[in-house]
Amino acid sequence: MALRKFNPITPGMRHKVLSKFDDLTADKPHKPLLRSIKKSGGRNSDGKMTMRYRGGGHKRRYRLIDFSRDKHMEATVLTVEYDPNRTSRICLVEYTDGEKRYIVAPQGLIPGMTIHSGKDATPNVGHAMYLSDIPLGTTIHNIELYPGKGACIARSAGSSAQLNARDGKYAIIKLPSGETRMILVTCMAVIGSVSNSEHSLQVSGKAGRSRWLGRRPRVRGVVMNPVDHPMGGGEGKSSGGHPRSRNGIPSKGYKTRNPRKSSSKYIIERRKK
Repeated sequence: MALRKFNPITPGMRHKVLSKFDDLTADKPHKPLLRSIKKSGGRNSDGKMTMRYRGGGHKRRYRLIDFSRDKHMEATVLTVEYDPNRTSRICLVEYTDGEKRYIVAPQGLIPGMTIHSGKDATPNVGHAMYLSDIPLGTTIHNIELYPGKGACIARSAGSSAQLNARDGKYAIIKLPSGETRMILVTCMAVIGSVSNSEHSLQVSGKAGRSRWLGRRPRVRGVVMNPVDHPMGGGEGKSSGGHPRSRNGIPSKGYKTRNPRKSSSKYIIERRKK
């Protein structure tokens, strides 16, 4: 994947940096794997806004992604496609029995390549294996947290984790955040890193592109009135005291994780600040 810059013939194109999309091989999604999406605009079932700065945006259709990789047979990669609902690319694969599924595309996977999952898989890019079978030091993504639940760790563009060690029934994995954690070896993970690694280098160039994505302008708390935010009010550019959220919870290092959370015993090293 490569990035492209634009000549500044308009103000919105002066700093714009976008993907070339030269890694895509299809412009139409596979219809049987599409579902409709109903937008909420940040409102709950009562119509009350519970999430600010959301609304509008281009209409999307959801692509059903196979995060579980529970079909333990060989599959052939048909296409690499764009997915408006995630930062990474997706692949359409066809299994030997004729079924087609979408998967999150790993870096380096191209049409024509074959992938496998299960006990018979080898540690090649795109293969889904149990943590008990993956060689130590391997770069992995799409990691299950509980066996059979489906991948929920390292799924965004360019992200990956590393399998550092195994201790009994647990594998020790260094996550993208820097946290080192124990996960059961009966969980599955995919070899390699997620595609579209240059996503973080893109620059929208104008506010309108954020609106197309359904993001509305975000207002800083320090410019609000005292009735609207704890940091609001004051004359001129006053800082508003200690940084905190709208509900008064301090930021900049204040720990919000429950120290008695049951999963804390599986965390060996916390993420770096």
